Amino acid sequence: MNRLLKWFEYGHLPPDLQAVSRPVGELAQELDRLLPEGAEKTAGLRKLLEAKDCLVRAAIEARG
Repeated sequence: MNRLLKWFEYGHLPPDLQAVSRPVGELAQELDRLLPEGAEKTAGLRKLLEAKDCLVRAAIEARG
């Protein structure tokens, strides 16, 4: 398991934020299974993590 996957966990989040984070986390897990280890996979997962963080912040902001 890639060490970055821990940052895609979502169980600790409230339900509205889990709804945003879960699909990204599931995608990260699937890509980790499909792709060989290497610099490009790591870079891609890091960028996906950055995107997930932005989307969760957008959901927090939308709460009002």
